[in-house]
Amino acid sequence: MDTAETTSAPPARDRTPRWRTVQPWLTLACRVGLAAVLITAAVSKYPPALSVQAVEAYDLFPTDLARLIGYTLPLFELALAVLLLVGLATRYTAAVTTLLMIVFIAGIVSAMARGLSIDCGCFGGGGQVDPEETTYGLSIARDIGFAALGAFIAIWPRSPFALDRPLGLFR
Repeated sequence: MDTAETTSAPPARDRTPRWRTVQPWLTLACRVGLAAVLITAAVSKYPPALSVQAVEAYDLFPTDLARLIGYTLPLFELALAVLLLVGLATRYTAAVTTLLMIVFIAGIVSAMARGLSIDCGCFGGGGQVDPEETTYGLSIARDIGFAALGAFIAIWPRSPFALDRPLGLFR
């Protein structure tokens, strides 16, 4: 018996088949989780006056534009959630959701940099708060996590129970 045969390591296993089995289910979990976050965020912004108040607190837009954003943002979040849940245009929906999270992060960083003491309004509420009640770091970290979920879905959109494949949107 050759010593090289007895001391050599077994051949490396190909991990690709395992990834191909696991990835769709991870994407499904990300789709459902991110959709749940978006639904929770949208529903918590009702009545729309709460959303308008949160957008106005950032002091980034003229009043009329802030009102428009405040009224339409919950509807936009709901639309993204539905698209993620049914798996329609999954890659693009996830990319838009990731960009939305980046916009939210930029808004929070802007408020923090300008010394505003506001609640982010991400899950209802919003508006002025005492300086010790701000949670900018936590809000940014949370939105980075949500953006990572969206990026994962955008990179690997294939998942079970998605309408993309039957409609020919995913090969």
